[in-house]
Amino acid sequence: MTARAERIAARPRGRDVASRVASGFLYSLGLPFLLLVVWGAASTVSTNRFFPGPLTIGEAFRETWVGPAFVHDVLPSLYRLVLGIAASIVIGVALGTLIGLFRWLSELLEPLLEFFRAIPPPVLIPVVMLLLGITDTMKVVVIVSGAVWPILLNTIDGVRATDSVMSETADSFRITWWERLRFLVLPAASPRIMAGVRQGLSVALILMVISEMFASSAGLGYRIAYFQRNYLIAEMWSGILLLGLVGVLLAVTFGVVERRVLRWYHGIREVNRA
Repeated sequence: MTARAERIAARPRGRDVASRVASGFLYSLGLPFLLLVVWGAASTVSTNRFFPGPLTIGEAFRETWVGPAFVHDVLPSLYRLVLGIAASIVIGVALGTLIGLFRWLSELLEPLLEFFRAIPPPVLIPVVMLLLGITDTMKVVVIVSGAVWPILLNTIDGVRATDSVMSETADSFRITWWERLRFLVLPAASPRIMAGVRQGLSVALILMVISEMFASSAGLGYRIAYFQRNYLIAEMWSGILLLGLVGVLLAVTFGVVERRVLRWYHGIREVNRA
């Protein structure tokens, strides 16, 4: 009887979860759908050739990006983007952890870090081109030069904000340096690290496009600039649409990873709200 009662009680709860998911999905698509309707209605009465309608852009999207262009332009761009993000995370977390743990290292490197952080990454593209040539390595270095900073700075702040009581407890139990780093410092800093990664994703996407516009013969940035120079307006808008979809994919992927990495953190917040 008890098991049956639990099954009966679980059915409405499952329906409630499904209804919330469905309503959230529809709610998130409501505004984009409304904007598309307004855009389509405005484009029908507009005579501006630089303002094509959604159907025209959709047709250009299918003809431009579904086929060889996806292999020759989209995949290399995504490869450089993923490589740049991964390198930024590794460098930012490793260096930020060291600087956050050792005060003397922070004081030593702070003027240098502030100097390089103030330099806009697009300005470095000609210099990196001279040093590395027009290669994929150059484009990845450009991405890292901008995306690493939010990760690095958030990691430093997160490591420095480790609870002092927990640190003293670790000292009293004579926990090793590696165990303290693994089980105390990095978990405590992970919310700020993930916030830095979120910011770094958008910076990396922007720099991927800029690096391909400056010097490249393939890639999303190159293709969009090529369409703009040759007045292929619908194709240019289709490239911008593809960049937006890549950004959405990055955001969704990051959301899934963040929920798994910070599962304990969100659980604590839910308990505090209750």
